[in-house]
Amino acid sequence: MTRPEARTLLAAMTKSESLLRHMRTVELVMEAYAIKLGEDVERWAIAGLLHDADYEAFPDRHPAVIVEKLNTIGQNEIAHAISAHYTLWNVPYQTLLDKALLACDELTGFIVACCQVRPDGIATLEPKSVIKKLKDKGFAAKVDRNEVYKGAELFGVDLQEHILFIIDTLRKNRSELGI
Repeated sequence: MTRPEARTLLAAMTKSESLLRHMRTVELVMEAYAIKLGEDVERWAIAGLLHDADYEAFPDRHPAVIVEKLNTIGQNEIAHAISAHYTLWNVPYQTLLDKALLACDELTGFIVACCQVRPDGIATLEPKSVIKKLKDKGFAAKVDRNEVYKGAELFGVDLQEHILFIIDTLRKNRSELGI
């Protein structure tokens, strides 16, 4: 699967600008990690791009619809990573891709939320500010903090370094992302 094919699939299922932006941010972070770790850049980026593709159209069946579509076209590794991007679904983490998607999804969304309450957005955001906001249960309350911590643990990254990596990646794309 190519990214243009993934974008076509995504466009057929998702219209919400905020959800599309979320998936784009996760795509960028997954792409950056793939480059850093010497992994398949396209596969990792597509996993990030499509991880919530069915959430808007089929919230009660998420992520089963996108997983089924990906398995049908032979994209089994991406499908498995998407099926495992939330720990409470009890899907085993078999690959680094599985762990990376889990580690990047919630935290990337949280970092974007942090940017939205800052006058200068991501320009001067630092990991210590994100960590402080993580402790504030009232801020971005829908973000599951356990997923953030478990994701970093399973991915084998230091949380502060992980946050900095995500910030740096998003900062490079701030104009496109509007943060």
